[in-house]
Amino acid sequence: MTGTIENPILNSPYEQPDRYYEIGPQGPTGEINDGRRPSESFIPIAITKKGKKGQFQQGVFDFDATGERREKNSLINEIRRDVAKWRRGGDYAGVTPITRKLLQHWADPKRENRVIFAQREAAETAIFLTEVAGRIHGYADWRKRLEPQNQAHNNGLPRAALKMATGAGKTVVMAMLIAWQTINKVQSPRDVRFTNRFLVVAPGITIRDRLRVLLPADPENYYDLRDLIPADLKGGLEHARIVIINYHAFQLKDAKEIRGVAKNTRLLLKGDRREDAFRETPQAMVSRVLRDLGADKQQIIVFNDEAHHCYQDKPLPAGEKADAEQQAANEEARVWFKGLQAIAKHVGIKQIFDLSATPFYLKGSGYNEGYIFPWTVSDFSLMDAIESGIVKVPRTPVDDDADHELVTYLRLWDFVGDQLPKRAAKDKVNDWLPPPELEGALKSLHRSYRKAFNHWQQELERHGETPPVFIVVCPNTVVSKLVYDWIAGEQIEVNGEIVAHRPGNLALLSNVLDGKPLARPRTILIDSAQLESGEGMKPEFKQAVGTEIAAFKAEYRRRNPGADVEKITDDELLREVMNTVGKKGRLGEQVRCVVSVSMLTEGWDANTVTHILGVRAFRSQLLCEQVVGRGLRRRSYAINDDGYFDPEYANVYGIPFQFISSDKPIKDPLPPKPVQQVAALEGREHLRITFPKLTGYRVELPDEEIWLDLDAAPVFEIGPNTVPRWVEMLGVVGSGERERGEDRVYRSQEVAFALAKRVLDTNFNTVDDKRPWLFPGLVGMCRDWIEQRVVLADGYDLGYLMTITEAQAEAAEKIWGAITSLADRRGRLRPMLNRFDPQGSTGDVDFPTRKATVPTEKSEVSHVTLDGKDGNTWEQLLAAELELNPNVAAYVKNDHLGFTIPYVHKGRTHSYVPDFLVRLKRLEDEEFDRTLIVEVSGSQKSPGPTQAKATTARDSWCASVNNHGGLGRWGYVEMTYPLEFKIRLGESIQLLHDDAPIIGDPDLLDFQTQNLRSARGA
Repeated sequence: MTGTIENPILNSPYEQPDRYYEIGPQGPTGEINDGRRPSESFIPIAITKKGKKGQFQQGVFDFDATGERREKNSLINEIRRDVAKWRRGGDYAGVTPITRKLLQHWADPKRENRVIFAQREAAETAIFLTEVAGRIHGYADWRKRLEPQNQAHNNGLPRAALKMATGAGKTVVMAMLIAWQTINKVQSPRDVRFTNRFLVVAPGITIRDRLRVLLPADPENYYDLRDLIPADLKGGLEHARIVIINYHAFQLKDAKEIRGVAKNTRLLLKGDRREDAFRETPQAMVSRVLRDLGADKQQIIVFNDEAHHCYQDKPLPAGEKADAEQQAANEEARVWFKGLQAIAKHVGIKQIFDLSATPFYLKGSGYNEGYIFPWTVSDFSLMDAIESGIVKVPRTPVDDDADHELVTYLRLWDFVGDQLPKRAAKDKVNDWLPPPELEGALKSLHRSYRKAFNHWQQELERHGETPPVFIVVCPNTVVSKLVYDWIAGEQIEVNGEIVAHRPGNLALLSNVLDGKPLARPRTILIDSAQLESGEGMKPEFKQAVGTEIAAFKAEYRRRNPGADVEKITDDELLREVMNTVGKKGRLGEQVRCVVSVSMLTEGWDANTVTHILGVRAFRSQLLCEQVVGRGLRRRSYAINDDGYFDPEYANVYGIPFQFISSDKPIKDPLPPKPVQQVAALEGREHLRITFPKLTGYRVELPDEEIWLDLDAAPVFEIGPNTVPRWVEMLGVVGSGERERGEDRVYRSQEVAFALAKRVLDTNFNTVDDKRPWLFPGLVGMCRDWIEQRVVLADGYDLGYLMTITEAQAEAAEKIWGAITSLADRRGRLRPMLNRFDPQGSTGDVDFPTRKATVPTEKSEVSHVTLDGKDGNTWEQLLAAELELNPNVAAYVKNDHLGFTIPYVHKGRTHSYVPDFLVRLKRLEDEEFDRTLIVEVSGSQKSPGPTQAKATTARDSWCASVNNHGGLGRWGYVEMTYPLEFKIRLGESIQLLHDDAPIIGDPDLLDFQTQNLRSARGA
């Protein structure tokens, strides 16, 4: 790029774009081209500047990792040219007088409430295809291009998709098209091209309710608010009949008589009949959904809002399997699609208009991920919207000073995904710490948010504007609750009673101030998918937001004196809060932060969002743009002196835009290798192996005075790691922002306090055993360690240990190592069980693989998978020995099992995955299992810190688990020479029975061996 493009806005929002940025092989060149940007399938987001080995590639932008999928959308571009030719001069040839009057009214440059061009173009395209294409000379019949696509993809449903960037005004387009159809039908009742019956289908309750502006009788209807109909034509609109639903209405409902009846009873009542007499038929469903349209037999027009949720999936290629999220998306799409099929069959559909910012197929749909719906006929892309100023410019991290090739806060999930829980802990979690990179991202984005907040306080608050909004999108309910409590604070309970309130870690977003909860929460936790379905919140989520609900009920009473708040369900209350974030005078107006489960659904349209943090996997463009789309709506629509909008920005962490969709279907792949399903087999439960899941290890020290051996402590250098000190954010065009971290200088005593607290919390305190009396001594030790062992790299200071969590954790670990390394004091090594998922089992294994496999007899899991391109002969040989050895009760290959050994290498925590678990046959008087962990160290293994892995496996994992006393006896062995596998296996089994050092360093073991020894007298 030839320099920073400070102002990305090139075009008026009300006129056809006539300039666009040249996109070269490495992104925007800085040159501006005349004319209209061709429709292409890509997302315009800046690529990272970081290159290999930390070298920087300044100003490089990426629109596809392979360079193979940046394609022109040919059908869209060809239709666009015809529509532009037809529009030229403003006469709109070939249309009815009513249509011409509407089109000219919308295009009038003198009107006060102008229609933006993105909306005009979408409506004009729909009208052109209906009234002009193929009907007058000089214009092709594009419907003939659409029909085969609809036949192939939609079973003949007449669909046409209008692609419009989020925030471009899809609802206005629907209103324009309803007005066009209805008034034409009133004037020409026999013209079969028109109707006054409409069905609007939305993906959820929020959008359904928001779309009430399409009802002419609604006080805030868009026909009046946006001045969409000339005064002399408004009377015709009263003939419009409009039904607005969410697609869930297409689900076939049970009769009242069968509700609550047990499943087996229902099956008995159904008998051999094909149809379920207690469930409504598709025809009955259609009658229910369209009841308010009356008995008129004319066909209807359907508007699918957020239409990317409505598609017909096809079978996946052999061996591919959709994950749970993809299966759910396919199931929802089927309900929507089949509902439309039923309407087409029993009533008739004249036309379906699909509106979406992302009309693409999802992964798991059977089509190429990101393949644009081939019935898409118009496109006002995100890049068009940026260049016309009608949306905010998303800025993503492109550079930082972390010691890693990746830009940490762009690819956040790569760093934290495997460290976040997937299920709830048994007990309440009061001491959760985010992974270092996540905490760094939260604090960094909060510092950037502070700038936006200060601007709001100084410039906007006095005008009644609402505060900027920070969004966090989490992968599941468990993580969202942990992140919410960390940000907003939480109540501390002892024996079921609230004794205190802990403030949140982000000052501007904390719901606790001066030890008391705020009457108006600044941060809210929502599960928009649950709220949108209309099926109500799950009990565990309702419990998680109980305090939040109580606060908003009190606020509702204050705003509505005399209202019966108990008549409002908790779901309705939270939905009202969620949908009014950023809305003046409404319940959610003062909300500053929204922590969301999974993702915020479409239709959540707060225009005050300035910061977004994605804490989940983003595997497709659709997910990326949907989440970022929640932050793209502009706050101000005031025109500057040049007739343009001024640019606005949204800063986005954790959402890696590097995906380009294509309008070309995927080529048939080469025949895949056969797929083998590897799973736990029914009937082999007696071969089950269970194992503990650990997050680390701790040492229980005696209560005598502790002291620090500085001679044993290595020098600690403060320098770069994976958590950056500064982050640079850029949009594809426009100005950037550099978040530079905190400026303040920390005294060594402050740092010593922080380190002492971390050492105490991490290594001494447990849920049931707090030791505050150790803190003063630890502070002194930490101060001595700072003075004598810390070395500062150029440009770094002690504040790095306060602002970069990973550095602080590593420093605390080094101090702890010096405390626990004293030879004359033996600590008691204990396992730190995963609070959220403490135990794994072979019974949970079920996955497809194309790896080489070997069937099993002595394993609950059906096969041993062999690593390496063509399989691992060493692993196969060991599996054969395990099958034959009479002392082996059961074994399993550690693939998709979830068994890992946490270890530390170069100051960072890693997970080691050994190859096999082998459960031995019990001896006569033993009441516990002995399990051998086996590592096959062969040529297929990747290089790594093998010594650190092996030492940790034996002397930390095995020792701590064996010390626990309730998890059986475990040993660790490496197999390094296949010709000796049989001998080595026999020796290892004997050593495990003998409680030899294979089970851990004897100096670290403290269980009572005399009570647990085998009958063999070991």
